[in-house]
Amino acid sequence: MKLRVLVVDDSGFFRRRIRDMLNADPALEVVGEAKTGREAIEKTLELRPDVITMDIEMPELDGISAVREIMRLRPTPILMFSSLTHEGAQATLDALEAGAVDFMPKRFADISTDPEQVQRQLQQRVREIGRRRLTGRVTRPAAAPRQESAVAKAGAPAAPAAAAATRPGRYGLIVIGTSTGGPVALQHILSRLPANYPIPLMLVQHMPANFTAAFAQRLNEQSAIEVKEAAEGDLLLPGRALLAPGGRQVGIRTIGGQMQIRITEPTPMQLYKPSVDIAFTEAAKACPGRVLGVVLTGMGSDGCEGARLLKQTGSSVWSQDEATCVIYGMPAAVAKANLTDRVLPLDAVATELASLR
Repeated sequence: MKLRVLVVDDSGFFRRRIRDMLNADPALEVVGEAKTGREAIEKTLELRPDVITMDIEMPELDGISAVREIMRLRPTPILMFSSLTHEGAQATLDALEAGAVDFMPKRFADISTDPEQVQRQLQQRVREIGRRRLTGRVTRPAAAPRQESAVAKAGAPAAPAAAAATRPGRYGLIVIGTSTGGPVALQHILSRLPANYPIPLMLVQHMPANFTAAFAQRLNEQSAIEVKEAAEGDLLLPGRALLAPGGRQVGIRTIGGQMQIRITEPTPMQLYKPSVDIAFTEAAKACPGRVLGVVLTGMGSDGCEGARLLKQTGSSVWSQDEATCVIYGMPAAVAKANLTDRVLPLDAVATELASLR
């Protein structure tokens, strides 16, 4: 049975191109179109589509408000289209918090210059998110109590932080990798961690270059720990989470007993930028036997090979369970390869991470 898709955009040109790309896939069928957020709500209730593609900026009712209302009336997987601007990034994060499942950059140039690649990506994402009903949605809890002043968080940690490799405890570094569904999952986890969390964190979220700074800022506002986009030379410290920058790769070097971030340009052969596999590999080398790799919801298998190296060097791997994933791809790859030590629902991942000392 074909997945039924509703296409929502105020641009007639864009609606036609999306419709043609989706209808070219024998597994998909566009059953309706809408020009405004208000019309999108009406068509959703009338046509009951399996998936919705939606623009963010529309007349009458914007995409974010439409997502929120659709999630209230008839929860449906929604793929957003967003401009690659700072404002577009903020609006996309708002849409994901409202209930949208995933997003794609809205670049007319790409449709003109490389329509086949855009078509493949669009078809794959719609197929994947359409296979699951919204069982993986989670509500974001209130942030853990803040235990430091705003001045302390904005600058260096309030107390000198020892290098992770010299601290007692089982883990010297936690690396979390995710893709589709990851923004909400990361918010859910980080909001549970106290400001004095004893283990440094490195976060890898598949996301375009213009989006990660805005995402890190939002995570920082919602968390008691410090969260920032990783930059060259940043220290991996307790009470801090560094988010890999979009469009680049993140590595680790150890100088004077302290782990520092190393940013590199991706090669043409690297599909994911940033890559969970690369982050896991770098962590395994920098902190052998003392890394906890966590694979959350996401499409594809990024992280599987890196998890293999983590296990070979004596570190641990956890993965999110199928029931709470938006897309059970990356965690499934790790689990099927027998590389995961624990398979946990998202809420348990958050609780267990918060309890580590």
